[in-house]
Amino acid sequence: MKRKGHAFMNRRHPADICHHLLLLLLLFLASCSGGGRGGQHTTSGGDTLCLRYADYLRLVDYPDYTVAELRNPWDTTRLLHTYILVDVADTLPVANLPEGTVVRTPLNRTLIYSSVHLSLLKDLDALAATAGVCDLKYIRMPEIHAAVRSGAIADCGDSMNPDIERVISLHPDAILLSPFENSGGYGRVEKLGIPLIECADYMERSPLGRAEWMRFYGRLYGRAAQADSLFAVVEQRYHALKEQAAVTSCRPSVMCDLLTGSTWYTPGGQSTVARLYADAGARYIFADDTHTGSLPYTFERIYDRGRDADYWLIRYNQPADKRYPELASEFAGYRGFRAFRERNIYGCNTGVTPFYEEVPFHPDRFLHDLILIFHPELLPDSTLRYYRRLP
Repeated sequence: MKRKGHAFMNRRHPADICHHLLLLLLLFLASCSGGGRGGQHTTSGGDTLCLRYADYLRLVDYPDYTVAELRNPWDTTRLLHTYILVDVADTLPVANLPEGTVVRTPLNRTLIYSSVHLSLLKDLDALAATAGVCDLKYIRMPEIHAAVRSGAIADCGDSMNPDIERVISLHPDAILLSPFENSGGYGRVEKLGIPLIECADYMERSPLGRAEWMRFYGRLYGRAAQADSLFAVVEQRYHALKEQAAVTSCRPSVMCDLLTGSTWYTPGGQSTVARLYADAGARYIFADDTHTGSLPYTFERIYDRGRDADYWLIRYNQPADKRYPELASEFAGYRGFRAFRERNIYGCNTGVTPFYEEVPFHPDRFLHDLILIFHPELLPDSTLRYYRRLP
């Protein structure tokens, strides 16, 4: 946040000094949360939780409730949603509540669309609060599949078109789903009167920014202390690993991903993945790019930037690990990359490893893998968690 000029420091009137001190206090309170930048809030006062990394989240504790403000990632001058978290054991203080969606906490019967948030609930020992799931085929957690088979958890079908009758029969106290730009809403589930928790954490611009959202989810499920403690561990370990990587002067170059049809999608230079590469002591081939999302490029564009890259990281989903002959048979152009010729390709088989489930709220684990790939001498006696060197 830019401050005004310092000409006022030359004034000597006590009222001006008091006004300046008050302004500094207000600026401090506004900057305490990353979500406090660039927009208006529906609340004043209260005890603002100091969020150090999240840009799109603000939490304010009041004696009888907690306000969670979610900033719109696609229009940061506006709020995406405001939630008023009120303990289910307390009388609802109707007269004092600000505008927003009331959520009675702790949640104990939720419908969850994403395996990412299911994995977090497992970490917080709150998985028992899951009543239903969507997109079961994308969920790798054995306990969820077992619970669906036994009838303890309902399979509500495709998240883009859930089984409304089954949703109604669940009587969920909330639905956790992910918002998308220009999505046109959430269809019939919006009309059920069930609180929709818009999980915009995936839009954060830093690995720790997304992970910090666990403090919001912890408060939804009555696990605030556990979530705060878990995030402190993730934060400490992430910074410790980053400091280890910072001591080396070697900065190998890295490219990632594969062709999909005629398009090669790769992370933007300001994405969380690009940030992780930098924190792991590597030079991403599109580090000079300014986008936070995925970039759709032609093979020629990737080859121009990445043909001499030292390392190549790929993700895929299949029963067996990929091998070099398989890659070459998929697209002969892969052979032209230096990382292919020198056998410096590392693959993450997401059908076998819990990469997508764990990494959003445990970026430290991903960073550990990256440092072990780029600078194995820094982490002796360590093993890779998600990636494997292609055989």
